[in-house]
Amino acid sequence: MLNWFQALMPKEGRFFDLFESHAKTLCAGAGALRAMLDGGDGVPERCAEIARHEHEADDITRETLLAVRRTFITPFDRSDIIDLITAMDDAIDQMHKTAKAVILFEQRQFHPDMVKLGDLIVQCAELTAQAVPLLRSMRDNAGELNRLAEEVTRLEDESDKLYDDGLAALYRGPAKKDPMAYIVGSEIYDHLEKVVDRFEDVANRISGVLIEHL
Repeated sequence: MLNWFQALMPKEGRFFDLFESHAKTLCAGAGALRAMLDGGDGVPERCAEIARHEHEADDITRETLLAVRRTFITPFDRSDIIDLITAMDDAIDQMHKTAKAVILFEQRQFHPDMVKLGDLIVQCAELTAQAVPLLRSMRDNAGELNRLAEEVTRLEDESDKLYDDGLAALYRGPAKKDPMAYIVGSEIYDHLEKVVDRFEDVANRISGVLIEHL
């Protein structure tokens, strides 16, 4: 009877599958965001693509939270599972907020430092996608997980400088003739920089899991 009941319960390995599926949406969303920053007539479609990936990520997040409630034995603490999937979801939510701002302000051209921030976002997504599967064997992969988390932190530091440089360029350039250009540009810079911040949150969650469980 007990074996039959346990067979119906979600398996703990399912959480790793869900993390990896979510990481794929992060990479897809980041790729669409970077393509959006190339500008032109394709911007609205790239924004719609980001929204689709965000909806997919929401579904995975809900499935993960439901599995937490239904699973007796989890691979690590329930609170850590919730915090990690929530941090991952926050990253793609912020991508979606960026896309919505672009649509709101009808932007079709983007400044060079915005494009560079897009490149950093893609790198952060790829690093996250590399890190998540390694959680299946945390002890064996602790060194690599720490290295990946540190690289995301380094990219976040780089994004801070790009943000500052971008705002300075806006002030010295377009804002001299059009104050609205500064308002719109600074809003988009703020959203992009926050995407990188959210990826650093993911890296910090992964580091926290390592600290607690090794």
